[in-house]
Amino acid sequence: MEEKKRTITKWLYWFLFAVAVIAVYKTLDNFGAIGDWLRNLFEVLMPFIIGILIAYVLYIPSLKIENMYKKIAKPKIIAKKARSLSVFTVYLIAIILIVISINFLIPVIISSVTDLANNFQGYYNIMINNFDNLPEDSFLKNDLVIDVINSIRNIDFKEFINIEKLAEYAKGAINFATKIFDFFVSIIVSVYILLQRTEILTFFKKLGKAMFKENTYNSMGKYFNRTNNIFFNFLAGQFIDGVVVGIITSIAMSIMGVKYSVLLGFMIGLFNMIPYFGAIIAVVIATLITILTGGLGQAITMVIVVTILQQVDANIINPKIIGSSLKISPLLVILGVTVGGAYFGVLGMFLAVPIIAVLKLVITDYIEYKNKIKDI
Repeated sequence: MEEKKRTITKWLYWFLFAVAVIAVYKTLDNFGAIGDWLRNLFEVLMPFIIGILIAYVLYIPSLKIENMYKKIAKPKIIAKKARSLSVFTVYLIAIILIVISINFLIPVIISSVTDLANNFQGYYNIMINNFDNLPEDSFLKNDLVIDVINSIRNIDFKEFINIEKLAEYAKGAINFATKIFDFFVSIIVSVYILLQRTEILTFFKKLGKAMFKENTYNSMGKYFNRTNNIFFNFLAGQFIDGVVVGIITSIAMSIMGVKYSVLLGFMIGLFNMIPYFGAIIAVVIATLITILTGGLGQAITMVIVVTILQQVDANIINPKIIGSSLKISPLLVILGVTVGGAYFGVLGMFLAVPIIAVLKLVITDYIEYKNKIKDI
């Protein structure tokens, strides 16, 4: 009887193994169809994913405004409706900022880009004439500079940067006309998440308790809270810091008379959100454009001023905005940004730092846990 039972168990094992092999084969054999299905599913869920991201970004501002409303004792209706009022207020502020950007900032940037593209050939000719008039023993007259100039000569900026092309890029990137419904769905989803965040979190907490052991659940909760703090502090802080850097750099460039100061200033602010490499790339681009439009002297002055502003930002403004350091080695930051950029582009470079910080947190806790067990 026992022998028969072992035989049945063995054949059942091999049957399940064969089924698993067939399932894996069929999955790989239809990988293209599965990939298409996953892409379609991702496109369908995209409004909800964007809504979750919007709610995530607006969560802390909404929470702070809600606490402010709760402190108002009179009239009591305001305190009772604090959450609804906070969500309304944070979206009103966001809409005002978007309207201001559309009416004032974006037209200036588009105008600067268009003007730069249309006049690039003239700027280039001036730069070549100035370069040819340099003494033969000038340190600028070397093979590297000559190669860069020849590379720039072969770039047809008008082909890539003009009003028609910008419109095509904008339509291809946003496709606003066909995605307007998804946009409103995302906004509605984000509003409901902010309004019902307590109920949503309570549900996931109950689900976690039901699925995992108490120690596992507590550990997951601890890491979720710490990871959330790291991501939000970094992302929100870097965004605000980028806006601040863009404003003060644009003002400084305007005072120096640098052409396209708003465009270059906000480009530096945007790239400044990418640790280490971003600031360097932005300053190099801004320097080349300033040499074309204002000459070498103005470019050198601009580099000195922008470098000073970036040092002020790195040592004073950025730590104040983010509030707490991520406490990770510059070597890890450079490694994370390099790998993230290689595999996931600009977004990977931007998200590399908080991801590295989270991995460092998990690995450090694991090492401490293992060492504590050995000591016992």
